[in-house]
Amino acid sequence: MATIGDVAREAGVSRSTASYALSGKRPISEEVRRRVLAAAEALAYTPNAGARALATAQTKVLGLLAQFHEDEFAPAMMQYILGVTNTARDLGYDTLLVTEADGVRALRRVTDSRMVDGVVLMNIAEDDARLPILRAAPQPGALVGLPGDCSGLDVFDLDFEEAGRVMVDHLHRLGHRELILISQPEHVVERGGAYVWRLRDAALERARTLGLTLHAVYGESRQPAVGRLLHGLLDAYPAATGLLINNEAAAAALPSVTYERGLRVPGDLSVIGRYSADFAATFSLPYSFIESAPDRLGSMAVRQLVRRVESASARKEPFVVRFISPELADRGSTAPPRPHAS
Repeated sequence: MATIGDVAREAGVSRSTASYALSGKRPISEEVRRRVLAAAEALAYTPNAGARALATAQTKVLGLLAQFHEDEFAPAMMQYILGVTNTARDLGYDTLLVTEADGVRALRRVTDSRMVDGVVLMNIAEDDARLPILRAAPQPGALVGLPGDCSGLDVFDLDFEEAGRVMVDHLHRLGHRELILISQPEHVVERGGAYVWRLRDAALERARTLGLTLHAVYGESRQPAVGRLLHGLLDAYPAATGLLINNEAAAAALPSVTYERGLRVPGDLSVIGRYSADFAATFSLPYSFIESAPDRLGSMAVRQLVRRVESASARKEPFVVRFISPELADRGSTAPPRPHAS
């Protein structure tokens, strides 16, 4: 493996000049810079990360703590991870993905060892045991998800309360009077997944205000259980004309269920989901949906984190809590209910 000394000898310059030419930290003549770059390319030189960390006190690595829970839909989680890793790469950072079940121990390990310059946390719980560790860490942190206490950290999330209201309002304007809301599995709520009850509670409150009947149920995360649940709900509430889905597994399973039952969307049933456009494309979902914007949320968290990593003044700025406003992508899956079903 070539070293910076090898590059310097090949280019006919000192080690320090070669280092400055590659890092850009000091002005070097264009002719010398070209020689150093050509030498580095010829020797397939890759900077030593450990040496760079010692010299600059930076690793150029961001930690990403995320977990794949059995009761959540893994493809949806991957959308958030890609938003983080793609943006980090664009900004010149590698990403260390940590999926250890003991999040507190994992976070303490990666921050105490200084193996990362900053940390993004996902799977945020209402009372998340990792947050005191991150607040006390020497590295800055950012969250994708809203905890009960946002102090000392930058937080980015979809406005789930407003998403619930937008879904209900849209079907109310079309004349629907009885709706079903399918949320994530109940275990997600028990684990502290506040985004589930934030949307659910807001939707229920808006439905009460508008005089609508809303049957709010917890869903499943995989087949065949989620398919059975959908069939059971449509049997239990035959007068319901609108379906709200805050559960990616249920959204992915719905086309086969409506086909088996001979239901037309939106003729027999209006549907609104909450997921991303990429998710809809992956599963060929024809339904209108609230854009969950996982890539945008991951990108926002990383950009703010890198600002704090690279700027001493940014480290002193007030922490931010930013919500993405829900946007309804109309795919033609909602319509006024048929007269006999209203």
